[in-house]
Amino acid sequence: MLLLLLLYLKIRGSLKVCSRSVIFDPDGLTEPIIKVCLNHFNAWYVFKLRPTVKVAANLQSRLARTSFDKNCFQNLAENPHMECAVEMVMPLVSNPGHVCVTNENLYFQPLNGYPEHVIQIKLHRVRRIYKRRHGLRPLGLEVFCTENDFCSDIYLKFYNPADRDDIYYYIATFLENHMTEHTAESYMLQWQRGHLSNYQYLLHLNNLADRSCNDLSQYPVFPWVIADYSSTQLDMTNAAIFRDLSKPVGALNKERLDRLLARYKGMPEPRFLYGSHYSSPGYVLFYLVRVAPEHMLCLQNGRYDNADRMFNSIRETWKNCLEGATDFKELIPEFYGSDCSFLENRLSLDLGKKQNGHLVGDVILPPWASDASDFLQKHKAALESQYVSEHLHEWIDLVFGYKQKGSEAVAAHNVFHPLTYEGSIDCDSIEDPDERIAMLTQILEFGQTPTQLFTSPHPQRITPRFHNITRSPSINSPVSEMSPVPVSCFPDLTEESRKLAWANMSNLTLISMSCTKNKYSTLKMYSKELKEFQRSMSFSNMALSSCLMLADGKTVVCSSWDNNVYFYSIPFGRRHDTLMGHDDAVSEMCWSDDRLYTASWDSTVKVWQCASDGSSSHKRTQFELLAELEHDSGVNTIGLNPAGTLLVSGCKDGTITIWDTSSYEVLQQVPCHTGTIHHTAFSPDSRHVLSVGADSCMKVIDVQTGMMISNVNTEEEQRCFCWDGNSVLCGGQSGDLLLWDLLSSTVTKRIPAHSGAVTAMWMNDLCTTVITGGEDKQMILWKLLS
Repeated sequence: MLLLLLLYLKIRGSLKVCSRSVIFDPDGLTEPIIKVCLNHFNAWYVFKLRPTVKVAANLQSRLARTSFDKNCFQNLAENPHMECAVEMVMPLVSNPGHVCVTNENLYFQPLNGYPEHVIQIKLHRVRRIYKRRHGLRPLGLEVFCTENDFCSDIYLKFYNPADRDDIYYYIATFLENHMTEHTAESYMLQWQRGHLSNYQYLLHLNNLADRSCNDLSQYPVFPWVIADYSSTQLDMTNAAIFRDLSKPVGALNKERLDRLLARYKGMPEPRFLYGSHYSSPGYVLFYLVRVAPEHMLCLQNGRYDNADRMFNSIRETWKNCLEGATDFKELIPEFYGSDCSFLENRLSLDLGKKQNGHLVGDVILPPWASDASDFLQKHKAALESQYVSEHLHEWIDLVFGYKQKGSEAVAAHNVFHPLTYEGSIDCDSIEDPDERIAMLTQILEFGQTPTQLFTSPHPQRITPRFHNITRSPSINSPVSEMSPVPVSCFPDLTEESRKLAWANMSNLTLISMSCTKNKYSTLKMYSKELKEFQRSMSFSNMALSSCLMLADGKTVVCSSWDNNVYFYSIPFGRRHDTLMGHDDAVSEMCWSDDRLYTASWDSTVKVWQCASDGSSSHKRTQFELLAELEHDSGVNTIGLNPAGTLLVSGCKDGTITIWDTSSYEVLQQVPCHTGTIHHTAFSPDSRHVLSVGADSCMKVIDVQTGMMISNVNTEEEQRCFCWDGNSVLCGGQSGDLLLWDLLSSTVTKRIPAHSGAVTAMWMNDLCTTVITGGEDKQMILWKLLS
């Protein structure tokens, strides 16, 4: 309080923070020198010192004259790897000192001995490390010793990227047996399929986009999702209560947007719509002033903001975000958490009196919330609601995705001040020290756009339709009464059986195997029941590439490297038709209803209409060519989605193409692999396509957007597979069957199978029987044992 009193009395002097005390040395001779021990402080209020050239020069000089004290090593046998000058980043302040990393520990020793004489982190405890931007420059490093993405153990800012990268890669060598790192695409896949909540997914994206709770200039950003803060009840079945997530906050009010656009058109380059950002230290502390008053006092030079500008009311804050000339702020994760203390003035802080005479106390909640805990509960329920789940990808496009910058940002009215974007200015290139520090200060305080994570449209979440079993549509009923129930009251038993089968796929057991000594041009037929050879048929002196049985169970269709397709009648035991349709080898076929799709190395896929459904197997079938789908290289594999409405083709040049089978138009074309694509197939829900190729990669593409959302290095070539959307049973080049978990990109089971590469795989509808074929000329029957 003495220091606050000195500030109030405007006594000039020097404030010195020492290792055990704070000393105030007044300029005048009549005032006494004041010394206060640090352990006497009940609350520690840090006042922000504006950086100056002199302060920066003194700091650099002190850092250059000192070094890490190796007497702090925990073990005399420790081997130092490197040390350098750094700053430990904390909210609003950076604490200078030295970092030292050894073969056992990471140490940070602050110059002022605060908060500890030395901070030690054992390398074997480190779970994850992230390179960070700090001040839009690649200088940060954040270290986590837990799986929590919210708070790290230490955040360091280096003075040059080379030192940061050296320590990053050194520590990374200790992470081999720790938690697997995830990319934005792998998190997206988990979220899409419901394995991550909306809240968890947004936290992960913030973390990957360099947002950290240690850096208020890059604090995690969350969206406003509710637009109704005046009703007494909150009906989450009514889309009108939700905010339009396809627009930035600044574009939600058309009148205000029109005014901003008029100003924008008359601006010189570089133009911007919004002069303030949606996230900045001031906005974060606007929300957190009741739990972090010391940071607000630091930011406001020892004062709280004007009482009428404080965070007084949820409704008024939302209204100002819609109508204010310079207010475009989004929310912070605390609005969707469980700790409501930031909404309550539990410290009884004197936050001032408004013009209407009311004291600023607890935040005024909307009428539909009975208290702060109830508000958070319903607010989080809104974030996880059906509407938000279906539209959250639109907001992600604006903040983390392809509408963040460039022409797409202009079209979406999502253009902020140039200084908020990475790469807009190089502070190190500014020669004037004062100008450079002023520019860095503006970047740190003005707000920073997150690192861009996606450069193409973000796919929508896969959301089942739900209805509420409560009589009232209001959310004012207990959560236990609001369990979502699928619209269909009759579950799909087949689908449930498949889920159960895939959950136990590691129990796949070999039942029988058979060997063929014939050439690859021979069709051989076996009885699964009798487990013995039945008959064979030779069509050509060239290899057969694929075969399939039509739905009637009486006709087998085979394709060959001799450019032909052969039809074999099972009841009559003979070939009854030949289709000569390509100029090169036919690589693969599929059948849907009365249409045959044939792929060829002549760079085409042909669609044939069959006049006969195969019921009269002794009659010749008439074929009409409906479409010829052109490609840039030979087509090696094709597949249909379960409904037969989509076709995917994989080429020798590594390109995946998705076609609409009603119009034969290209929906997506994605350069996916660096070599031949061996096999590709839709997920059961038709949302994704999986492919494997000669580049030993397994890739997942979103059908809706064409975005590659998963890229797994499989170490060995995978030649064929079956999958359920999450798990993949692959046949590898080594001859083993590999069970992959796509969400973690790991092999959960390796099953010895063939002595050569597995080249073919078939699975029945219930996913309980698998047949594999390999280069060892073996065919193996597998059963799933419960």
